[in-house]
Amino acid sequence: MPEKHEPTMEPLDEEIDHVRGPSAAHLVVEYGDYECPYSRQAFRAIERVERELGDGVRFAFRHFPLEEIHSHALAAAAAAEAAALQGQFWNMHELLFHRQKALDDDNLQRYAVELGLSVARFDQVRFGSDVLRRIRRDVESGLASGEVRGTPTLFIDGVLHVGGYETTTLMEVLAR
Repeated sequence: MPEKHEPTMEPLDEEIDHVRGPSAAHLVVEYGDYECPYSRQAFRAIERVERELGDGVRFAFRHFPLEEIHSHALAAAAAAEAAALQGQFWNMHELLFHRQKALDDDNLQRYAVELGLSVARFDQVRFGSDVLRRIRRDVESGLASGEVRGTPTLFIDGVLHVGGYETTTLMEVLAR
């Protein structure tokens, strides 16, 4: 009888991935799209899980912009990466989900100002090869898993999560 294999993701790379929380905690990785309403729902649920579990959970976000259906998804991912180069990834990440319906270029620049970023540097790197390569790395890692086809796609402790992404569901899975 063939051995059953759980779909897995590329391991976390502390030098590249955007991750927060203690390394000993359960790890939730989201492949998401800033313009996707379902990614926004998962974002909110994960925020609640982080508040409830504190040091019991670790979270990483990987970009998976669905450009065919979300015209601002790549620009938003690039804005998050440009902010990351100034130490503001998580703050930009939260702004992009909270203001999901306002992801055009003027608004992205306004968010950079709001976060106190150097707008000149933000604009200079936003569509540069390093930022686009970083986004492509996330997309390629999702595709390589064989499981990331849409957003959000969650992995918990390296294994594909096939259930819902409501707070209660995630809490139950993390409690196992």
